[in-house]
Amino acid sequence: MAQIPLPEEARRAAEFIRRADIVIGIPSYNNSRTIGHVVQACYAGLAKYFPQFTAVVVNSDGGSKDGTKEAVLGARVEDRHLLLLSTPLLAAHRLSFPYHGVPGKGSAFRLVFQMARELEAKACAVVDSDLRSITPEWIDLLLRPILSAGYDFVAPYYHRHKYDGTITNSIVYPLTRSLYGLRVRQPIGGEFGVSGRLIDRYLRRDDWETDTARFGIDIWMTTIAIAEGFRVCQSFLGAKLHDAKDPASDLSAMLQQVVGSVFMLMDEYQDGWRKVTGSQPVELFGFRFDVGLEPVPVNLDRMIQAFVHGCRDLSEILAQALAPETYREVASLAQRLASGSRSFNIEDRLWARIVEDFACAYKERAIAPNHLLRSVTPLYLARVASFVQETETMGSAEVEARIEELCLAFEEAKPYLIAHWDRLAIPSRAGRKRGAMAPGPDPRAASREVPS
Repeated sequence: MAQIPLPEEARRAAEFIRRADIVIGIPSYNNSRTIGHVVQACYAGLAKYFPQFTAVVVNSDGGSKDGTKEAVLGARVEDRHLLLLSTPLLAAHRLSFPYHGVPGKGSAFRLVFQMARELEAKACAVVDSDLRSITPEWIDLLLRPILSAGYDFVAPYYHRHKYDGTITNSIVYPLTRSLYGLRVRQPIGGEFGVSGRLIDRYLRRDDWETDTARFGIDIWMTTIAIAEGFRVCQSFLGAKLHDAKDPASDLSAMLQQVVGSVFMLMDEYQDGWRKVTGSQPVELFGFRFDVGLEPVPVNLDRMIQAFVHGCRDLSEILAQALAPETYREVASLAQRLASGSRSFNIEDRLWARIVEDFACAYKERAIAPNHLLRSVTPLYLARVASFVQETETMGSAEVEARIEELCLAFEEAKPYLIAHWDRLAIPSRAGRKRGAMAPGPDPRAASREVPS
């Protein structure tokens, strides 16, 4: 695939700056209310922790109309209000560019990564533009494992409200953990640190014009890093306070694109994950502490009704996508709820089979992928509703223990996934289509290379 060149404005800026040790990327779209604080935190973090490095802060914008660019360029850090451990030696450049390509976060990331490669950066961090809890310490925690300890990928580790991040908790974390054997708790967290050599790998890929460029970019980055044996760690960032949404609100497009990216990568990396059993912890940097969290409202009735209507309207697709026994259990539950019952539970074992059945159906391609992925939404909402009912009175530690139980259920169900996967007649051509690299070393072994 031909490389898409940098936009002219970005190319001229890169020629002027020439070299930078660190690039920080902030993708945005109409985030003028919050992005100024994010820029200030990035500047303060660079000044406090990396004064000896040259740095560039790049805002990659999707065409904001609310003054986001002006907020970035106008954000100020009042030095007299900062207690720095050392005096800044080198000032950071600040740039704001519109990105080109498929609308979405992935295209914004590509522009950031292209700038990092053009400037021969040693490390790059990306942070969301709607953050209200970011601190200067985040910059240190995302970059230092790369610059000082030789890691290639730093995933975030947050405390989040129990109903924030339901796509992560119910699907993405349990499934990716069971597939690749590493317990990366927030694989679609939004904040990451990336080494120069991993950026080169990302930019050599030819799937930037797919749905990856919308909401699938985070899991795409995480999966490639793990599956290809790059050195992976996590950093504890405290609380993630951002513009969270009710799980019952319209997250269907995000769900479909994230889950579609997970399933696409399963096909590509099947030779590796089929050999993995169980899972292992990943090195965690930073000091863990309890934090206060903002509540996330949920609408149980809306989720339940979406499940009942979805099972009725999508019955043919669900009957084809799910194994017969799985479909009977789902249909029976929908019938009970349609008759007025509100007490129900989608147990972990059943939910793991549902997700794995969908993964196999995606590989088989008997159902158009967009139709298949849309049919995931009502079942996901039912699982979230079940989880909300079960955990309503639980504290954060109890909820995390429940998520751990779900992850173990996915790991225990993996032989079921492999048996179903191996029965499919269509061989994987994903690696040849996307020019995948040969499988790297066991990523779990790489994660254990922790400096003393």
